[in-house]
Amino acid sequence: MRTLLIEDDRMIGEAIQQALKDAAYAVDWVRDVESAMLAAKSEKYAIALLDLGLPVLDGREFLRALRNQQLAIPVIVVTAQDDVESKVDGLDLGADDYITKPFDMRELLARMRAILRREKGTPATQLSNGILRLDPGTFEASYRGKNVTLTSREFALLHALLVRPGVIVSRNELEKEIYGWNEEVGSNAVEFFIHSIRRKFDTSIIRNVRGIGWMVDRQ
Repeated sequence: MRTLLIEDDRMIGEAIQQALKDAAYAVDWVRDVESAMLAAKSEKYAIALLDLGLPVLDGREFLRALRNQQLAIPVIVVTAQDDVESKVDGLDLGADDYITKPFDMRELLARMRAILRREKGTPATQLSNGILRLDPGTFEASYRGKNVTLTSREFALLHALLVRPGVIVSRNELEKEIYGWNEEVGSNAVEFFIHSIRRKFDTSIIRNVRGIGWMVDRQ
């Protein structure tokens, strides 16, 4: 799942970026409102994490511009501003949630999962097409009675396919779900992860449509 991180503090940004990568999110990290808006207009993000105390323009300006332009990206404010007025202001401007620094990364990830479930219109904590099930909290995949814990990138790839069962997903689309900006993408990275997943289950878990992309079955 592609995530936009808007944070100007280098140490905090690096820590959140790495934690998100470990949790199977592809992360694009920007440090100011102008860059954030350019990213939001050019890429499709599942969710954005927004600091308010940004240089030049406050993070609230990003929220205001995002909602005025009707860009429907869920936003969690992640900030040190813990007064009630700031929380109310952020939520009224269009934030979907608000968490204050310092925070436990496990809580932030749980809040992200809750918002993404709501966006999909389902209360289910797991994603399934009937024969394949993924648990975002544990990275566990279950297929035809076999349970396996996946690596973060294996999980990200399989998740990208399972959110659209029966739909062919191209190499470029899968790469965007696995890698963020400035991450080197190997020429056969997608094939490598697909081969690894198939080896852990069997070849039928992911189907190849030659020259177009890959898919999981709709049940």
